[in-house]
Amino acid sequence: MPIKVLVVDDSAIVRQTLEKELSADPEICVVGTAPDPYVARDKIVQLKPDVLTLDIEMPRMDGISFLRKLMKHFPLPVIIVSSLAKEGSQTALDAIHAGAVDVICKPGPAYSIGDMGIQLREKIKAASRVNLANVIAQVETSAVRVSGLKALSQSTNKVIVIGASTGGTQALERILTHLPANSPGVVIVQHMPAGFTKSFADRLNELCEVEVKEATTGDTIIPGLVLIAPGNEHMLIKRSGAQYFVEIKSGPLVGHHRPSVDILFRSAATYLGGNAIAVMLTGMGSDGSQGMLEMKKAGALCVAQDEASCVVYGMPKAAVECGAVDHILPLDQIAGYVLSKS
Repeated sequence: MPIKVLVVDDSAIVRQTLEKELSADPEICVVGTAPDPYVARDKIVQLKPDVLTLDIEMPRMDGISFLRKLMKHFPLPVIIVSSLAKEGSQTALDAIHAGAVDVICKPGPAYSIGDMGIQLREKIKAASRVNLANVIAQVETSAVRVSGLKALSQSTNKVIVIGASTGGTQALERILTHLPANSPGVVIVQHMPAGFTKSFADRLNELCEVEVKEATTGDTIIPGLVLIAPGNEHMLIKRSGAQYFVEIKSGPLVGHHRPSVDILFRSAATYLGGNAIAVMLTGMGSDGSQGMLEMKKAGALCVAQDEASCVVYGMPKAAVECGAVDHILPLDQIAGYVLSKS
């Protein structure tokens, strides 16, 4: 009997490619494919595959979270197939701790589809013979407990998170006009009254290669898009599966501000973790300093504008003094540095 395999990946092209590569082996039969974990859940019950191949970055639920649920409620051998699953990466380790039998990286410049197909077919054959009871036991006794983790440890897309106040409108223009159209997604809190942020965003949109807009709840954070918090509203980053989006909400002033940089940065620490690059620009006061410290502790790279280029060296100074900053840079160097780290 051939090994029954279910392929789970949000990309139709990847699903077709994997199905073609696996079907080249008479010992393997692809019984179905699924674009996300919710569809996969139903097909697992219906098709009863022997082995699952699973992507990590998917909508609605990321692969690692699904893997944990699967090993708890409906265990079966799983091989992670993801661009994030480089050997020795934190994501690969997370997958193994969550119960994956093996991990394999998707094809890239140094790794052809043919090579991946050969390796994946062999890994599937090995996975079909594993002692699943031992895999489950290892998951249950693992010393690494990540069930409460809200941020993916790694993502193919970084997110740039910026806080600014006095002098920030000019500083933001100088940064954003240097970003290419395929820049990482950007979310910004600029202290500004209600009614001003839309015209500010519209003006930047005319000047920049990236798209700039005043944020609304549900806007997805994607490359090439800049989201600016609307005046008099807080903006938070949230996550659904491996997709990040923003939530706009009212609420009390935080640190005398609405929108608050601290609110944005703290949500970034929770949901972005090490996938974020934080930037603190010119501004009066200390809004954002504690949020940036939380981001740094969560693994984010944290940058502050230097005193010489600031209109007011208040917010960057507060962030530096509380130990939240990794690098202090002149305004004109921030865009290039952030892009080099994305």
